[in-house]
Amino acid sequence: MLIGLAVLLVLLLLYGVSIYNRLVSLRQSAREGWSGIDVQLKRRSNLVPNLVETVKGYAKHEKQLFEEVTELRAKTSDASSSDANARQELEGQMSTALMRIFAVAEAYPELQADKTFIELQQSLSELENQIQMARRYYNGTVRDLNIAVQSFPSNIVAGSFGFVEGSYYEVEHAIERHVPGVKFD
Repeated sequence: MLIGLAVLLVLLLLYGVSIYNRLVSLRQSAREGWSGIDVQLKRRSNLVPNLVETVKGYAKHEKQLFEEVTELRAKTSDASSSDANARQELEGQMSTALMRIFAVAEAYPELQADKTFIELQQSLSELENQIQMARRYYNGTVRDLNIAVQSFPSNIVAGSFGFVEGSYYEVEHAIERHVPGVKFD
């Protein structure tokens, strides 16, 4: 009887260790996912000055927009990568400002034909795709972590060792959710 109880306690302990290790792995995956987003956002931030300078040469009267983008770039570069919510808000504002720059560029056919602008636009488009993939990976890892933190019996281990749910990377700006209308005449 005593041996059976000891074996049961050892098995429960091993199961608890297994749950703890899984939670650690999930937490690290979520951190890795956030790091991937951060790297892509920094790459995008590094492209912004070149894009602004290229468009600025053609659209001199859009000074306020360029100042706003430059200010947002500085804020995103200085933003702490550990504060996900503040970083998301700033990056959402940056996305909106970049969309406005491309809208301004549409008014200048000669800019649309400029080789530097085309290359920057393609690079930015590729980066946006990579950012989207990094966001999906991060949200997937956060989902897995949150399920483990909330599910029984891992919620007992999570609560005992201070594991908390992660926050999803979500779209904050209505303009990013807007689906363009398509009309055929």
